[in-house]
Amino acid sequence: MRKITHAVIPVAGFGSRMLPLSKSIPKELLPLGNRPVIHYVIEEAIAAGIKHIILVTHPQKQAIENYFDLNVELDTALRDSGKVALADSLQWLPDDVKISAIRQGKRLGLGHAVGAARPIIEGHDFAVLLPDVVIDPFTTNYASQNLAYMTAQFEATGHSQILVEAVAEADIHRYGIANLGAAEKHYQKSTSNQSLPVIGFVEKPEAKKAPSNLAVVGRYVFDSRILDYLDRTAPDKKGEIQLTDAIDALIQSAQVNVTTMIGDSFDAGDMPSYLQAFTYFSAHQR
Repeated sequence: MRKITHAVIPVAGFGSRMLPLSKSIPKELLPLGNRPVIHYVIEEAIAAGIKHIILVTHPQKQAIENYFDLNVELDTALRDSGKVALADSLQWLPDDVKISAIRQGKRLGLGHAVGAARPIIEGHDFAVLLPDVVIDPFTTNYASQNLAYMTAQFEATGHSQILVEAVAEADIHRYGIANLGAAEKHYQKSTSNQSLPVIGFVEKPEAKKAPSNLAVVGRYVFDSRILDYLDRTAPDKKGEIQLTDAIDALIQSAQVNVTTMIGDSFDAGDMPSYLQAFTYFSAHQR
């Protein structure tokens, strides 16, 4: 059985949609309640069984790596002042989970970022979690349930999985939309996941021309061969390597499925959605 134990999280981007907040603070470290955005994404991965997390980062994002390191001075100060429980809470990563970092260098698109993880991920099937997207972890822990379902489907079938969410017709033009061919084109939110064969994706279509209302969310489980397709993917007009181009190539040689999402997602890289997420997470803070 092909077990998914590795995950790639690209964190090298500028976060331009969150400026000026993200000018000096990585967008992944902006707070949702009393924890940063990336904390929830890492917890989601761990709860779904991931044991090795690879951060694809940039020299200007050193603070993200620091967040997961032991701050000896702080730890000592807290323990010396009797705040042992607080000090323990800061060391929340399980002993069997490893976090590695590799630098992307030039920011040349999402596909390039995923491909940059090859020196560490080589030979492993793996998940990709985009840190802009945070899935509600409070309502029966849907966040980890989605990823766990995707990994289980991959392990059972060998088919790469891409998480999608049913969106309103008015929002279809904002997303990459799944084309399921002759299958039903309109889906309602559900409390159970489905895994459905997909034949391709259409980037930000008009609602009337969209092949479905299933939008890509930002969670993927890939056959390791996706790295070979990324190597062969030509840059777009902006000089960037797009992950969707490599996925389209993979679909030509292997079955790829979409997994319908349960729960709600927040775009933590977009200010209106981030503010909504901040309010919601603060109200449910643990």
